[in-house]
Amino acid sequence: MDYFSMGEYDVIVVGAGHAGCEAGLACARMGQTCLMLSINLEAVAMMACNPSIGGTGKGHLVVEIDALGGEMGINIDKSFIQSKMLNTAKGPAVHSLRAQADKEKYHVEMKKTIESQENLHLKQGEVVDLIVENDTVRGVRLKTGECYTSKAVILATGTFLGGKVFIGDRNYYSGPNGLAPSLELRDNLEKYGIELRRFKTGTPARALGASIDYSKVVEQKGDDTVVPFSFMNDDIGENKVSCWLTYTNEKTHDIIRNNFGRSALFGGQIEGVGPRYCPSIEDKIQRFADRERHQLFIEPEGLYTDEMYIQGMSTSLPPDVQEEFYRSIDGLENLEIVRYAYAIEYDCIDPQMLKLSLEHKKIENLFCAGQFNGSSGYEEAACQGLMAGINAVEKIRNHAPFILDRSEAYIGVLIDDLVTKGTNEPYRIMTSRAEYRLLLRQDNAHLRLTQKSKDLGLADKERYKRFIESKKIADSEKQRLEKTLISPKISKNFLVSRGTTPVETGISLADLLKRPEITYENLREIDPDRPDIGRRIANQVEVQIKYEGYIRKQEQQVERFKKLENKRLSEDINYMDIKGIRTEAAQKLNVLKPESLGQASRISGVSPADINVLLIYLEKIKREIK
Repeated sequence: MDYFSMGEYDVIVVGAGHAGCEAGLACARMGQTCLMLSINLEAVAMMACNPSIGGTGKGHLVVEIDALGGEMGINIDKSFIQSKMLNTAKGPAVHSLRAQADKEKYHVEMKKTIESQENLHLKQGEVVDLIVENDTVRGVRLKTGECYTSKAVILATGTFLGGKVFIGDRNYYSGPNGLAPSLELRDNLEKYGIELRRFKTGTPARALGASIDYSKVVEQKGDDTVVPFSFMNDDIGENKVSCWLTYTNEKTHDIIRNNFGRSALFGGQIEGVGPRYCPSIEDKIQRFADRERHQLFIEPEGLYTDEMYIQGMSTSLPPDVQEEFYRSIDGLENLEIVRYAYAIEYDCIDPQMLKLSLEHKKIENLFCAGQFNGSSGYEEAACQGLMAGINAVEKIRNHAPFILDRSEAYIGVLIDDLVTKGTNEPYRIMTSRAEYRLLLRQDNAHLRLTQKSKDLGLADKERYKRFIESKKIADSEKQRLEKTLISPKISKNFLVSRGTTPVETGISLADLLKRPEITYENLREIDPDRPDIGRRIANQVEVQIKYEGYIRKQEQQVERFKKLENKRLSEDINYMDIKGIRTEAAQKLNVLKPESLGQASRISGVSPADINVLLIYLEKIKREIK
């Protein structure tokens, strides 16, 4: 086919899902011309599955995206309809914000943001091939004959690449939500040595809210106080809807068991690997056969639709079975399904073929992001898109790549996990994956990342000014609490009323706050003249003081971690030539080419003994250079 040139850009982003949106906006905001291409413009920031943002671990990613100048937090604050802070009975390290979105408004608001962004050009078009010369990407070719050239390309294809939908014994090529799949690009990527593999995900049915008997389901309200995701917002309004809880029962399970053979998952049609942490309902019933019931949440998809998302009930069973088992559940006896559940397979890469910058190791200037990298979830996709966009620009500028390590951000944990350890299933972030999670809280994301964002050119003047002022107020209040002494006479009744031991000497407000029974708000009783610093800063001050000792210990752990991270490894090292390293370790190191000794230590098959050999080798090289 003959192709005709249609223009040149600094960066081309293939895909306009959550990864593509953040990638395109980052490139444009850093001053580069960027072309975003989507098979269908209705797919821009589309919520093909759950209409929500955040959740355990995921909420941390969203506030980090926001602190780095990304858009996801701002956009969900515009479009949320219910908000909840999860894990509040546990420590602040795992507090995670989650918000239900009006999914149509989320799409509309993000599309408007992209359309109004200087340097960013959004077009509908299907990319079918890359332009690659001398192992360097030079642009893309479209199905309709156009070709565009660029200095860098970011692949963020989501579940569209080789997308195949399964419902019962029927399957057909399709992208999510009935949109067209990308098939030609899949075939052409392989000719450049980009090896692909199949992953699978799924989505539950959508049904009309009017067909639900709300007297039989349990109402789930949002929080009384709505906490914004974005650091730029203080008050974003109140919750607008409730969600609803109900459960499967033995009848439901019997219907599903009796139809295991009609499930695409158990029938052998699906070859892709699905997410272990988000199993289908038939998978749950098989794996947890002793469970009498499984919970499901009924969640509104928006304010201007009656569609409800039945969370926890994804399936690849055929429509007639879906009708039967959904209607066996309390409150859903007359359920009217408007979109049946389905499973979808798609192509992705082994993320171990990427550098920590998300640039492909074999094709220069080709960056990859989102589900194409083997992850799952909107938040995981968005943070990778942001980082790929930043690093594409840094590569164009001949700057060093922008890398966040495991001690700096959940984003660093996610990317390091993918690139260093790889994944055999769609990867999902969790708080348990972050070994320094007490330092990586939601409340301090702006402290950790705003300066980096400004240095990159992403944090605007308003954000940076707000950051400086917020930090100044918090530091001042901490100092005031440390210096303000309360007499034993005043503190005695206060402490006894709170169920904690009184003191015989004067005590600072800060030391009182360190007691588990005392909150910052409680202190108002004996500190009536304290300044009004706002809810967000007050929470930050309380956490920093209350957990000061634990935070200091983690900071010491990070210092030890950094020593290995700062020992850089050259790409030119042939590990087979280093005596003392085991063959298995040398082979893996040669394939993965770790960028630091710390990264090498996290590669499966590389032992502490191998790391000690590498330490000796680096010292030897250092002496020889001197």
